[in-house]
Amino acid sequence: MLFIYIHGFNSSPQSYKAQCFSQYLQTMQPHDEFLAPQLSDFPEQAISFLSRTIEQHVKSSQVALLGSSLGGFYATFLAQKFALKAALINPAVNPQELLLDYLGKNTNYYTNKQYELTTEHISQLLQINVERLTSPKNLMVMLQTNDEVLDYQLAESKYANSQLRIESGGDHSFINFKQHCEAIYRFLNP
Repeated sequence: MLFIYIHGFNSSPQSYKAQCFSQYLQTMQPHDEFLAPQLSDFPEQAISFLSRTIEQHVKSSQVALLGSSLGGFYATFLAQKFALKAALINPAVNPQELLLDYLGKNTNYYTNKQYELTTEHISQLLQINVERLTSPKNLMVMLQTNDEVLDYQLAESKYANSQLRIESGGDHSFINFKQHCEAIYRFLNP
């Protein structure tokens, strides 16, 4: 099985959650594959790359997605498009609204790459927004109530018919993520 980790806004494959799940697989499920690509800052390019990657692998292997924050937004779109299972960690529900506050110059926290966030980015996010989930049971959604970036209640409402795991406290990074790797694996690969 191939697990594709989709990082969030201004993040990278070097994020703690990506590294943590990769280590879990290497230790506990070494026969499975893991991919965590560095994505374009442009949503259209990121989705295009991820779609091509899924199409290349889905014929020869089962594919599952993990997405954090903006990556959860992307994973929602891709899971629905390709009928895949996905684990969403503190997923962004309306990034096209949230990212309006970040228009202008930005720097990726991990790569130090600088780029300009424009209204074109926002338009591209609107094009992949999933208004209605057709297969909510394919999604495990992990939320922490003290997420300082996103209102967890928006995700709780949107994903009400998915497998919800809501923890009191925590933060946007999803504290104690490592403890959930096995449950994520079992959900994505029953």
